[in-house]
Amino acid sequence: MQPLTVSVVVPVYNSEQTLAPLVERLRAVLIDLCPRHEIILVNDGSRDDSWGVIAALAQQVPQVRGINLMRNFGQHNALLCGIRAAQYDVVVTIDDDLQNPPEEIPRLIAKLSEGFDVVYGAPQEMHHGLMRNLASQLTKLALQGSMGVNIATKVSAFRAFRREVSKAFAGYNGLYVSIDVLLTWGTSRFSYVAVRHEARQIGVSNYTVGKLIRHALNMITGFSVLPLQIASLIGFAFVLFGVGVFVIVVGRYLITGESVPGFPFLASIIAIFAGVQLFALGIMGEYLARMHVRLQDRPAYTVREATDDERHPDDDPAG
Repeated sequence: MQPLTVSVVVPVYNSEQTLAPLVERLRAVLIDLCPRHEIILVNDGSRDDSWGVIAALAQQVPQVRGINLMRNFGQHNALLCGIRAAQYDVVVTIDDDLQNPPEEIPRLIAKLSEGFDVVYGAPQEMHHGLMRNLASQLTKLALQGSMGVNIATKVSAFRAFRREVSKAFAGYNGLYVSIDVLLTWGTSRFSYVAVRHEARQIGVSNYTVGKLIRHALNMITGFSVLPLQIASLIGFAFVLFGVGVFVIVVGRYLITGESVPGFPFLASIIAIFAGVQLFALGIMGEYLARMHVRLQDRPAYTVREATDDERHPDDDPAG
């Protein structure tokens, strides 16, 4: 049996203070778990000195590799970049804020060895505000429609998967990225383990409620036809509603000889149907906009620079 090899991918945004302790804790775990490992830090257009810290860590620790993106592309785009740069059999993704304890990584990998291809670390308790938690739940509900698997409600940024799964989306180059949806392109063997979720000790979250909602909308419209199906169902429902209104108008005239009072009734019906039409047009417009963006062939990310790759992580296998 070949020894385990692990690539840890960390998207970095304005986290200069947490990177050193994160790498220290990751190394402590990985040295015992697997001598052959690497830590890929992808700087996603940070406004602080995160890249300077990454470059310094790469000089000090042979297993650390740094990638600096041209600008801020988003967490999932940065993850896609790091995943494609990963060299080893198992890929672990983890946030840069230390809320996901690196010490839980062996539990994810142990679950992976049971025959699963993707294992999520589902937080036992979320240490976020009310609005952030609600936005996270909205994202998971949207993801459930996109992924089409029950595990979607357990999805988190803390995940481990076999690198072979990423071959399914090796050619994907869209601007809108959802790693969790892309993983479903390669496998249906998902699982999860309950893990600790620690309160943030340094800095504030860069993932706002607005960003989470936008990500949920991107997943719904970018990776599924659910909104179009909803628009079709609403259109069909209002066809039935229109038939019912017609029956009421004609029936009243035949029974009482009087027509339904004119302007208020007519204005209300017109407003309802106009609103439904605009709603359906808006959904179709969203899909057309995404087709327009895809035709522009804009990349998911662009790399500005990377740390020196001449030193392979295996140069210091013992740490």
